[in-house]
Amino acid sequence: MLYRKIEAQIEDHLKSDSQKILLVDGARQVGKTYIIRYVGKKLFSNFIELNMVEDSLDSKLFADIRTVEDFYLQVSMLHGDKMKERENTLIFIDEIQIYPHLLTLLKFLSQDNKYTYIASGSLLGVTLSETTSIPMGSIRKIRMYPLDFEEFLYASGMSEIVISSMRKKFERMEALEESVHNKMTDLFRKYLLVGGLPDAVNAYFETKNIQRVREIQNEIHEYYAADASKYDAERKLKIRRVYDLIPSNMENKKKRVIAQSIENKKGKTFTDYRDEFEYLISAGIALNVQAISNPKFPLIESAGKNLLKLYLNDVGILTGILYGNNIRAVINDERSINLGSVYESVVASELAAHGHKLFYYDNRNKGEVDYLIDDYESLSAVPIEVKSGKDYTVHSALSNLVKNEDYHIEKAVVISNGRTVKTDGKIVYLPIYYVMFL
Repeated sequence: MLYRKIEAQIEDHLKSDSQKILLVDGARQVGKTYIIRYVGKKLFSNFIELNMVEDSLDSKLFADIRTVEDFYLQVSMLHGDKMKERENTLIFIDEIQIYPHLLTLLKFLSQDNKYTYIASGSLLGVTLSETTSIPMGSIRKIRMYPLDFEEFLYASGMSEIVISSMRKKFERMEALEESVHNKMTDLFRKYLLVGGLPDAVNAYFETKNIQRVREIQNEIHEYYAADASKYDAERKLKIRRVYDLIPSNMENKKKRVIAQSIENKKGKTFTDYRDEFEYLISAGIALNVQAISNPKFPLIESAGKNLLKLYLNDVGILTGILYGNNIRAVINDERSINLGSVYESVVASELAAHGHKLFYYDNRNKGEVDYLIDDYESLSAVPIEVKSGKDYTVHSALSNLVKNEDYHIEKAVVISNGRTVKTDGKIVYLPIYYVMFL
């Protein structure tokens, strides 16, 4: 079984006395159902699983449920023998977004407190915004992502002792020994190829067959691109167009979304595609990075709405699109191939998985810096520059940003292929794999 950090969060919540119902949000195929089923069966002798996609395609038992009593009645038809006490009965409502009225019902199920509940779904952000009565006081929502690099290391067989030792070196700002650095670099490059979708990760470690991995990634990518079931045909086409443009946008110098290029129509603005962006972001299949021209803490206060970058949620999908079955570009770090977009993508997914909202610095005169994150300890912004080449000490936009006293920046980070860990003024240089500890 793959180690997932979210397992501890789910287990802690289910063991707590909280009456709030845990909602696990995230893209399809990231492992939500599997991990909830695993934890649920481990903690509860009576585990009841209700899949609303299956229900909507078959019996539609829950399509018109509006009361707690009716909900219990329908559950009892299916699993009446398992409906015992709250302490030993967990009811798992999977794909709850299919029936938005069940999100409202969660409030009353929580108040009734007869059983323990957990729910999962995708597009929960959009669904909740369209729900007439939002049960905000009765739910706790957390987001699940594909495996991050640390989880990939565990999947590779690396022990907790080794990872803990590397974390301590990171905290002491020390570089790894050269042999360990080479091993970590090799595993990181394999992670760039495989990504973090559980089916792809399992296939890689079971078969070591990149073609099989690519088949899985291509299937999921196509599924992501085609799935916009809540919208009409015209909107689905726009969503697909925006999604399909993400890899090519990332290969451009600016990497940002150009509204007029989505349908090749002049005069189009971001406002015209607000729903399409919201779908991709809420579905968890794209990561959004907002522009900041005034990088002061908290960053959200200065976020721009019209300069947006979108990244794919999984770096393996990206390298599959860009390089197919040819692994040399990534594994051998060939000089003729610019891996800048790949490195930026993996850093975006790592930062998002660690709970950071994503921003980038944009200044017409002073240039761009790849990422900005909030540092709640120092109450300042932390700029992060990602370098895939050898010239990682050349970063004029970052240097100018750090020198500006108006922004009160205490620390900046440059991530690169280099092994060296060093500090030069306010700028800290780290190897790319240390991103798992940021």
